[in-house]
Amino acid sequence: MRCESICYRLAVAAILLLGGCASTRSGEDGARAIDAALAGPNRSEANRARDVFRHPKETLQFFGLEPGMTVVEIWPGGGWYTEILAPVVRGKGVLYAAHFHIDGKGPKYREASRSAFFRKLGENPAVYDQVRVTTFGAPEYVAIAPAGSVDLVLTFRNVHNWAAAKSEEAGFRAFYAALKPGGILGVVEHRAREGASLEEMIKSGYMSESYVIALAQKAGFRLLGRSEVNANAKDTKDYPRGVWTLPPTYRMGDQDRAKYAAIGESDRMTLKFVKPASP
Repeated sequence: MRCESICYRLAVAAILLLGGCASTRSGEDGARAIDAALAGPNRSEANRARDVFRHPKETLQFFGLEPGMTVVEIWPGGGWYTEILAPVVRGKGVLYAAHFHIDGKGPKYREASRSAFFRKLGENPAVYDQVRVTTFGAPEYVAIAPAGSVDLVLTFRNVHNWAAAKSEEAGFRAFYAALKPGGILGVVEHRAREGASLEEMIKSGYMSESYVIALAQKAGFRLLGRSEVNANAKDTKDYPRGVWTLPPTYRMGDQDRAKYAAIGESDRMTLKFVKPASP
């Protein structure tokens, strides 16, 4: 075998080895940063109590969160995941919080939620001073971040709201536009039984995996992986007030509260999509 061929193969092997080591180090950095954020004093005790149902470390590791990333959190609400994301990327990456757009047309709670979110950020600038708040309200308001600048877009339990507003396709197109080629879209959503009609899904708050996957693929995404980390076999998905019957909403009030508390939060799909490097 010629020396040139041997040298070439050794060089390729070295590059692959170094790449694998870099990937491992990057994953370890992400895990450490997530652990530190989960233990951070900025997290409320009420939010910590949801960790057992929402599995934030496993979920964010599945999506590939790293400290140096540019991340968009879609509709952060009260900031449950913001409490974790903000300290992970602070100083090394960027976090855009694409909150509700307030135009007087949407539900009244959205204005209160956005105001409370700003108060939360202002009360702890040591953690949240670098969070960049944008708005999202497809199809009109989709400037969640500069086009092609984002490594990771995350949405937690929101797709049913967009389906009800008939804005889900425009939303997924906005996520695609914001991401870099090779960027990741992470979706966590209440999971319906396959075969449920769109009307049934909107009424119950549960969406089928096939519906969400088709939405993403229509926007140009490719399915990269699925995780069962947020699955809940106790969830029967047939409640009087839909998914909102379960904790943490308890829309039935005290009626059968212990029963629903024992079920826990909903059964959820956890899907990872990629924006292909080439169309």
